[in-house]
Amino acid sequence: MPPKPCPETYPPLVQPPLSAWSALAAQPHGPLSGGLINDTFVVGAPPRAVVQRLHLIFDPVLHEDIEAITAHLAAKGLLTPRLLRTDSGDLFTLDDEGRCWRALSWVPGESHDRVTSPALAAEGGALVGRWHAATSDLQHTFAFTRPGAHDTHRHMQVLRDALDAHPSHRLRDEVAPLADRILADWERWQGRLTGPTRIGHGDLKISNLRFDADGQGLCLLDLDTMASLSLDIEMGDAMRSWCNPAGEDVAEARFDAGIFSAAIGAWLTECPQPAEEREALVPGIQRICLELAARFAADALNEAYFGWDPSRFATRGAHNLLRAQGQASLAASVEEQRATLSESLRS
Repeated sequence: MPPKPCPETYPPLVQPPLSAWSALAAQPHGPLSGGLINDTFVVGAPPRAVVQRLHLIFDPVLHEDIEAITAHLAAKGLLTPRLLRTDSGDLFTLDDEGRCWRALSWVPGESHDRVTSPALAAEGGALVGRWHAATSDLQHTFAFTRPGAHDTHRHMQVLRDALDAHPSHRLRDEVAPLADRILADWERWQGRLTGPTRIGHGDLKISNLRFDADGQGLCLLDLDTMASLSLDIEMGDAMRSWCNPAGEDVAEARFDAGIFSAAIGAWLTECPQPAEEREALVPGIQRICLELAARFAADALNEAYFGWDPSRFATRGAHNLLRAQGQASLAASVEEQRATLSESLRS
């Protein structure tokens, strides 16, 4: 998934209401860096729990989904963070301002910001495959949904609307030709728009995977984005992220076929897929790249949604223009290697 929107600023002295969990109340705690959206604390020394204040874009009812799916994973023998119930038996608590807080069990290990080798890609792919295999038989109706997240046609229309709404924007002359390229590439795109859905994680960037000190995959983290998804969307977004070693803050990106082959091969070993699902994966990657390029390009003009780094860029628009250029080039790289990538799925 792309960086999350940042519509609010947390008060600097916010503190978790640990009294709701008496077993945690006397434990030392401090802020945990790395999260983009929830206000996060680690509790205990050594750590025993992660306590988070849920962002306003999420409804607390999503904890019913987390509880059901993690219980299923645990019953299958997979390691997973689990919600820690409050002393009153609830999955979360509300503070005096009505804000939602929850506690999750701590999973020791380490996470990575980038996929640095085929070996790490293979371990990550195998871990995701085990997660998908374990949830494949779970029938679950999600209490919390965020429809339209991958309505690619809608995202393209948002880009067109942004061009119409900002004829005099300072970045217009740079964004317009890039937008034309993105829209043209989308018109030429060939793939499926809908496919069979199943339980998916929804945000399989590598930092949401936990590994042990030997590099073995342990579990998936950050479960707020779980949803009913098609595998080309789920894995398309994952591979878009994993196979771009340069990251999102570059104008020219190249899709790493070696990382892809290692990751997707290990995933398929753990969670075999029929031919039609395998054939949808490469077009799915390109689709997500173009979708994200359109979203970044639109916000280069709208300057209202994505977070940005003011230490490196003069404006939000400048940062998002660079991101849009990078994702458009990544989509082109996938297209250039489409035959090679597809062949690796058949071997």
